Amino acid sequence: MAATTSELIAQKTQRPASEDLLSEKWDQCLSNLIVKSALGAGFGIVFSVLLFKRRAWPATIGLGFGAGRGYAECDREFKGSSIAKMAGERLQRS
Repeated sequence: MAATTSELIAQKTQRPASEDLLSEKWDQCLSNLIVKSALGAGFGIVFSVLLFKRRAWPATIGLGFGAGRGYAECDREFKGSSIAKMAGERLQRS
C-alpha cells in the first residue's frame, strides 16, 4: 500500500533510535582514533628521520600520543553527553 504524505512526514520527524546514535558515536570514535594514531605515527617517523638517526622510539611515542588523544576525545564524547544532559536538567528546574 502507498503511504500518505502525512505518514511519510511523521516517519521523517521521528527521533532516531538510541542504537543508531550509539553506533554513530562509536564509528566517529574509532575513525578519530585511527586518524589521530596515524598522524602521530607520521609525525614520529618524520622526526625520527630528520632528527633522531632513524630510531624507532619517536614513531612509537607519536603513535601513543595520537592514540591517547583519540581515546581522550572519545571518552569526552561519551561522558560529556550525560554530563551536559544533567546540567541542562538542573538549569531547567531552577
